[in-house]
Amino acid sequence: MKIISSPLELKNYLKNKNLTIGFVPTMGALHEGHISLIKKAKEQNALVVVSIFLNPTQFLKGEDLDKYPKKDEADKKICELSGVDVLFFPRVEDIYGVDEVSLLAPKVRGFVLEGASRPSHFNGVLTVVMKLLNIVNPTKAYFGKKDAQQLNLISLMVKQLFMDVEIVPVDTVREKDGLALSSRNVYLTPQEREEALKIPSSLRSATVMVTRGVLGSKEITSNMREILAPLEIFYVEILDREFNRLLDVEIGNTIILVEVKVGTTRLLDNIWL
Repeated sequence: MKIISSPLELKNYLKNKNLTIGFVPTMGALHEGHISLIKKAKEQNALVVVSIFLNPTQFLKGEDLDKYPKKDEADKKICELSGVDVLFFPRVEDIYGVDEVSLLAPKVRGFVLEGASRPSHFNGVLTVVMKLLNIVNPTKAYFGKKDAQQLNLISLMVKQLFMDVEIVPVDTVREKDGLALSSRNVYLTPQEREEALKIPSSLRSATVMVTRGVLGSKEITSNMREILAPLEIFYVEILDREFNRLLDVEIGNTIILVEVKVGTTRLLDNIWL
């Protein structure tokens, strides 16, 4: 596995490879969810690049940038064992300069759900993803479905800016008890970890309701909110794949999304129906 920190060095290394390139951008603290992205990239491409970059522009003032879990040596070992060909490990000054050009998230889709309580968050996400995609110039880039809004906005950016890369969604990986894997799960105390199970429980209940023919969004989300109580709820929404609100579930075109705070930790999850 080759480790590169310079964007220019990476561009020069990759530009004459004449191979299909799969790219997995991460912020580090790798877990089985990231490994599933790497596996998918290896299945579909001749060469796999993983980036580890804790992007400061997507964190708002007072958020957990300073305490976000950093496991650099473990991450390198995971990448090596997973068969990654190139690990891109830039510093902040390698990615950002002075008087930066930046992207703005769309005025509607970028400022609902997570964007409503974290204004400018998706500006930072889209800006850094654009930079990383331009550096790597991959054939395909892999993102988890757990961050459904992020996935939607990145796909929209690629489409609207006519970028030559395929965005590949990958299914959420869960613990045995159903909790979606997240780097932020390490923040949870044992009691909070138990409380967090209300999230997958609410989504399972929604799925059962749909299989029994209950399709009304209001009825489903009300039931989910009861299960999630007394957790602080940021949103429980039923949307189509373009992030428009639905009055009724449309099988094959629906995402049920939830974000809550457990202790001091924000956790989000969803199911695609």
